[in-house]
Amino acid sequence: MVTYGDYYFTVLGFSLTLLGVILAALKTIISNRLMTGSLALPALEILYRMSPLATMQALLYSVSTGELSRFVQYAGEGNLTKVRILGLLSNSLIAFFLNLSSFLTNKIAGALTMTVCGNLKQVLTILLGILLFDVHVGVLSGMGMVITLGGAAFYSKVELNKKRDRDRAESTEKEILLDRRP
Repeated sequence: MVTYGDYYFTVLGFSLTLLGVILAALKTIISNRLMTGSLALPALEILYRMSPLATMQALLYSVSTGELSRFVQYAGEGNLTKVRILGLLSNSLIAFFLNLSSFLTNKIAGALTMTVCGNLKQVLTILLGILLFDVHVGVLSGMGMVITLGGAAFYSKVELNKKRDRDRAESTEKEILLDRRP
């Protein structure tokens, strides 16, 4: 609903988007299970084990789409200056810390919270684009944004109430244990 009318529809585009959403949800759930389940792997361990596989996948895609050959040609023409290399290295470092913080947050907050925050981020990105580029929003897109923001707020309230109830229960337990001391 948020992006209705902003993009054209193709079956391939829809299929790839749907696949991306499913894979993103699976990644969030599986990484949470790896960090909190019986393995309890640290975030750096997951990155250490997954990075070579992700690198091979990215190289395979770049070769199959011709991106790698275009990059080699671009670099061969002398366009790859020290400033651009520094930019690429900086981007890589930022991506590393983004992944690390994402895994650590996932471990603490949980997969569902990460998904809700991801959806909220998408809507806020669209809202920022509307403000910066003076985009006119239709009624359906506006309703989609309101529903998403309302859902995120409702989820936050439910989680906050659960945390308060848990804290109260723990506090009551401690009081009972203190009263039983000789």
